[in-house]
Parts: sequence; C-alpha cells; structure tokens
Amino acid sequence: MGRAKKSPKFAAMKKMITKRAINNYKEEVLNPNRKDLTKEKLPRNVPNVSSALFFTHNTALGPPYRVLVDTNFINFSIQNKLDLEKGMMDCLYAKCTPCITDCVMAELEKLGQKYRVALRIAKDPRFERLPCTHKGTYADDCLVDRVTQHKCFIVATCDRDLKRRIRKIPGVPIMYITQHKYSIERLPEATIGGGNSKNMIIGGGSLILDWGVCGFTYAVSSLISSGHKNPVIICSSEFCVFLC
Repeated sequence: MGRAKKSPKFAAMKKMITKRAINNYKEEVLNPNRKDLTKEKLPRNVPNVSSALFFTHNTALGPPYRVLVDTNFINFSIQNKLDLEKGMMDCLYAKCTPCITDCVMAELEKLGQKYRVALRIAKDPRFERLPCTHKGTYADDCLVDRVTQHKCFIVATCDRDLKRRIRKIPGVPIMYITQHKYSIERLPEATIGGGNSKNMIIGGGSLILDWGVCGFTYAVSSLISSGHKNPVIICSSEFCVFLC
C-alpha cells in the first residue's frame, strides 16, 4: 500500500519572536552582570575523621591483627609456597586472623577449576568470614569501603591499583609479597618483619641506632640506667627522638 501524500497546510504562519523572548535572551545570555552558576561556591564536603586516628597513627591497630585478604594475594601466596597464617605471624610477630569477604569468595568461585586450591584455602575454618551487603562481586570497592569505615584492618593485596587506592586512606597498612615472604608498609612496628629500617636519635642527636627488633628497648633501658627515669619520647614514622 502506497503512502498518502501530505498536502501543505493552508495559510500556515511562521512563529513570531515576541518582545518578551528578546528581553529574556538579553537578560540571560547577553547580560554581563548575570550570575555565573559554575563559579558559585559549593558547600564544603569534608570527610569525617576517624576517632581511632592520632594524626596518621592508627590507635585501633593491635594484636591480634585482622588482615583483609584479596583474591590475588591468595593466588600469589600459593605460587610462592607461603602459608597465609604462618607468613603473617612471621611478618608481624603477633597473632593474625585472615579475613575473607563474601565478594572475595565469589571471585574465587568464578575463576573455576584452575583456582580450586585457592578456594579450598579460603574456606579454611581458621579464617574469619565477613558478610557483604553490597551488590555484585567486585572485591576492590568492597575492601576500600570497609577500611574507610573501620580502621581495624590490614589489607593484604598484590594489586597495584588497589594499593594505590588504599594509600589514600590514612592509617591503613598494606601487606604484600616481596622476595618470597610477606612484608608490610605504613606500620612502624612492622620494620622487624622485613620492612625498611628507620633511624633512632637519642639525646638530641648524641646516639643514632637502627630501629630494629631491640633498638627501642635498648634505648629506653640505657636512658633509665643512666639516671633519666622519665625521658620524653617523640616518635614519628621516620624517626624517634629521646629528650633527656
């Protein structure tokens, strides 16, 4: 069936621009004193600071440590033949509880038979299972949101993107694998587990020690034995100063 031809409208008139429309155009577009909405000050959005933080020091962290384990951390631990709980205790010299979220478990199940050993390790009864309330099975967003709200966790991952996101959150240490062992960053006590050594300055620079296993204890005991019963101690992530 063919199309019906549309006949032109009879006595059709073009729309006329009214004087009111011209005035509105002058006020909204051509007026140099008009309000610029893009330059208006937006309300300040300041994130809430956790009560567990003293500057960048996290007071909520302490043994037994709770470690949030990522999917690739389990896989790399198997490749390096590392036992998760034993390796964490060797790194931190304290009792550690690996924590597995529902989304990490779902990611391991999706990977199939190739990662069945990692799935069997994740189902170990010694590990703590944390339920997830979000939609989907993307573990990175879940771990970032969890450590943003609760500062009592250490994140164990080998993913560069996730580590970059975790570093923006103050007070959250990161555990990773290097030289076939576990190491940790952003935790001062973890220098005894293979991290970078720090400097210790005693008596305003009179003695410099390496901040190792017994450096801190030796410094305090030497000050007390020399007659300084109440030394003032100023510590940071880079150095420790003892004022006599």
